[in-house]
Amino acid sequence: MTQTDFDADVIVVGAGPGGSASAYHLAKHGARVLVLEKTEFPREKVCGDGLTPRAVKQLLDMGIDTSPEAGWLQNKGLRVIGGGVRLELKWPDLASYPDYGLVRTRLDFDDMLAKQAEKAGAILHTSHNVTAPVLDADGRVVGVQVKTPGGEKQLTAPLVIAADGVSGRFPLSMGMPKREDRPMGVAVRRYYRCEAKANDDYLESWLELRSKEAGDTLLPGYGWIFGLGDGRVNVGLGVLNSSKAYQQTNYRHMLTDWLSTTPEDWGLCDESNADGKILGAALPMGFNRTPHYTRGMMLVGDSGGMVNPFNGEGIAYAMESGQLAAEIALQALARPAGQARESALHAYPTELKRRFGGYYRIGGVFVKLIGNPQVMKIATRHGMPHPTLMRFVLKLLANLTDPRGGDAMDRIINAMSRVAPAV
Repeated sequence: MTQTDFDADVIVVGAGPGGSASAYHLAKHGARVLVLEKTEFPREKVCGDGLTPRAVKQLLDMGIDTSPEAGWLQNKGLRVIGGGVRLELKWPDLASYPDYGLVRTRLDFDDMLAKQAEKAGAILHTSHNVTAPVLDADGRVVGVQVKTPGGEKQLTAPLVIAADGVSGRFPLSMGMPKREDRPMGVAVRRYYRCEAKANDDYLESWLELRSKEAGDTLLPGYGWIFGLGDGRVNVGLGVLNSSKAYQQTNYRHMLTDWLSTTPEDWGLCDESNADGKILGAALPMGFNRTPHYTRGMMLVGDSGGMVNPFNGEGIAYAMESGQLAAEIALQALARPAGQARESALHAYPTELKRRFGGYYRIGGVFVKLIGNPQVMKIATRHGMPHPTLMRFVLKLLANLTDPRGGDAMDRIINAMSRVAPAV
């Protein structure tokens, strides 16, 4: 088959942030792109809704207006609470990233990105549930089998980008389960009406969670409170698989137990202020599904386990891997089918490892350490009173450094990432 015989140059499975970013950058440069999304927009997703400057850069690269007038709540940095200390850390001033973060619910965030991909020329089909790959005689992906409102059909393309989230059903159908030797987390979150925190211009991270029921004892995991700018807040907590409590805890109950220790005037311990159910999701971290390219399929975002082990951030890495996948796909599709194209496509996992492999390796060590509540307690008690150290920690946890030059903190973090063996 020649390239024009296919239904598209690239089929993108899933219209989350990674899929829409892939589609946008492909279509912007003239590729014929089909995006297949199993649900309808707008749709809810479990997420903290907070975006670091790393994610903001990806939005700007997609031409998204991130002004308050466009409905965004901008924030200045991260407020860290732990060890009896409350510390406000502004986002670092870097040449590579903007100096502000954002908050927006996933209900319209994903819809906005999908529409931006359509504006660039991608074709989006919702209620299209991809059920299996279509393989050629050599076992290479040349399309997808999809359930549509009008029945089942096949759609073909010389390249498929799997952006189908943590479930990874498409790579699973290709015989690619998640790796058990990589970090994994679980997060739960809920919206509350809370005027006291709704317009907060800092993302708030709680490094110590207290239990009211168990007499002010320390709970496993970490928590967050993000104002949404509409009278509500997003409140949630995460627990890592390095914790003994992982999969042995009622996380929904743990959330309400922690919230019962927050100030009464916030209203987070009042069930009547809740807006919706407590929802949970898995956090696939540190490249927990590999390889990221094989037999005509590229993995982006959660499908490839790209959540940052340090802070649980997934959107920035989904969009960044989507942009990278698009750039490499365009180079590959400009070559004739065969070895020349395959060589170009294999640059994708190589570049992902170069960018994130060493950093994620360090993150894996970090996850093992903080999985122990006593280690977390010691770290917060001795680290929080030192603002300079905490600014370094913020840069490390948020992966915010200038790759060339920068200050001494940037150089140390970048050197650590380079010398650590890639995961």
